[in-house]
Amino acid sequence: MANYKAKRSNLKTLLSKNNTKLDVLAASTGIPESKLNEYLSKKVMTLNNAMTISKELDCKIEDLYVWDVKEG
Repeated sequence: MANYKAKRSNLKTLLSKNNTKLDVLAASTGIPESKLNEYLSKKVMTLNNAMTISKELDCKIEDLYVWDVKEG
């Protein structure tokens, strides 16, 4: 069975692809811009926030990160 670990955030790429600015995402999701800024770097999103962001950006939760996969 594979083990998955979030390697790096794809949020910046997804924002660009959707032509969305961080402040607009913050307003539409209710997630503070300061928290979204943390997600742009290394902070891993909570499941609730990941679901909210993925729905707003019309992507899958797994699209929010580049994943490190280790076969077990």
